[in-house]
Amino acid sequence: MADLIRVRIKRCDGPGLPSRYEEFDVADAPGMNVISCLMAIRKHPVTLEGKRTSPPAWEASCLEEVCGSCTMVVNGKVRQGCSALVKNLEKPITIEPMTKFPLVRDLVVDRQFMFESLKRVKAWIPIDGTYNLGPGPRVSAEIQEQRYQLSTCMTCGCCLEVCPQVNDHSNFIGAAAISQARLFNMHPTGQLNADERTHGVMGAGGVGECGKAQNCVKACPKGIPLTSSLAEMGRESLKQGLKDLLFHDHGTGSKTD
Repeated sequence: MADLIRVRIKRCDGPGLPSRYEEFDVADAPGMNVISCLMAIRKHPVTLEGKRTSPPAWEASCLEEVCGSCTMVVNGKVRQGCSALVKNLEKPITIEPMTKFPLVRDLVVDRQFMFESLKRVKAWIPIDGTYNLGPGPRVSAEIQEQRYQLSTCMTCGCCLEVCPQVNDHSNFIGAAAISQARLFNMHPTGQLNADERTHGVMGAGGVGECGKAQNCVKACPKGIPLTSSLAEMGRESLKQGLKDLLFHDHGTGSKTD
């Protein structure tokens, strides 16, 4: 008979509703991860007390730590459920939703704030038309390596979950969006709109509100140098502020009288 894994899940049926913990026993199997446990519980949603309950709700897509959708708090640590292997976790396994985002149900949260922050910093490369623009300028191997590491961001929310500046009293956009602004400012075409992105990380909720706790870089599952991005965009914001004092119209090149 297979060993049993005790799993404790924080449940909530919807926003503003009371939460509760439910415990389940799941049969162990080689290579199991947290998502495997949740899938087993979904097939047989009966609690430790023998009470039938609703299947737990969670998000998952790629199951290989690429999409970022299965981010949850496992044994008090925010991480991806797909890469949280059961054999490496203390038992019982406690699974909870992230706390810095509005709760939808059970382990599902609404990360719309992160996507709105990406819009704020214009984290994309604007292309005028669909015609062939040619090969573009050459990019050094060093810049390619830096940009690749920044591009692995999954918008998973781990950095926001551990950031003390992300709370009910602050609009801080967090390290992820600021790092993406740095990524696209390093792009040869993206540099044409660098001032716009830098303005996006300035002001209320911007890089100036970073408390430098450095929790983000420790929590990032991709090892992205988020503190370096925060420092770099902080310097760029200072430069942009000085430019704005010298030139009106935010970088149009039109000098003040």
